[in-house]
Amino acid sequence: MTPHNPQRAGSGLPHRGSPKRVIIAQHVILTGYGHWLPNDPRGSGSIDIHKRELEKLGEVHHGRKRVQPSRDDLQDFYQRAVPRLKYEPLWFDSAMRQALSEAFAQVIQQRRYVVYACAILSNHAHFVIRSHRDRTNDMFGALTHESALAINSLFQIPSTHPVWSERPYFVLLHTPDEVRQRMKYVDSNPMKERLPRQIYPFVTRYDGWPLHRKLPLK
Repeated sequence: MTPHNPQRAGSGLPHRGSPKRVIIAQHVILTGYGHWLPNDPRGSGSIDIHKRELEKLGEVHHGRKRVQPSRDDLQDFYQRAVPRLKYEPLWFDSAMRQALSEAFAQVIQQRRYVVYACAILSNHAHFVIRSHRDRTNDMFGALTHESALAINSLFQIPSTHPVWSERPYFVLLHTPDEVRQRMKYVDSNPMKERLPRQIYPFVTRYDGWPLHRKLPLK
């Protein structure tokens, strides 16, 4: 997984003294449990480590590092990290990805989210979602909760296994061009993992809402 512009991830609150910008959509990333740790050598969206067993593996670097580690260094980090985790990280095969898509579809329909792009990969998932009365954290919680239940029940995964990391990673989008760029990025992700093109019935064609128009809340 390759987060994009990690310095823009967070609560979405403007800096003190800066003008408030209209948020028209969010790029929300769900990361599989144990696949992107706080002190990942690539950098992360975290600012601290909550699990003491991981502290000896290195310090947290908030944001994506300018110089990225080699594949061997990254593999070595996770070979040392995984045994320290409470659960074994999951890799989503085609059957699991199908189950995830069905769970996501249920949440999106029930909560009436408008999704412009979605990609479900081997250890993470991407969404570009129009602004909604639910906050980004609420969207993240609904999507991860229902999809984790599906994985736990259908694939004999212990019900205590979280499936997903507990913290959302997201980027706030303010202009139609930003939305289109994120859609393009998300749509290209399956090809990077040599997966088939993904088309989901819950994905809506983007209509290019301009900033001066008020977005209806579904």
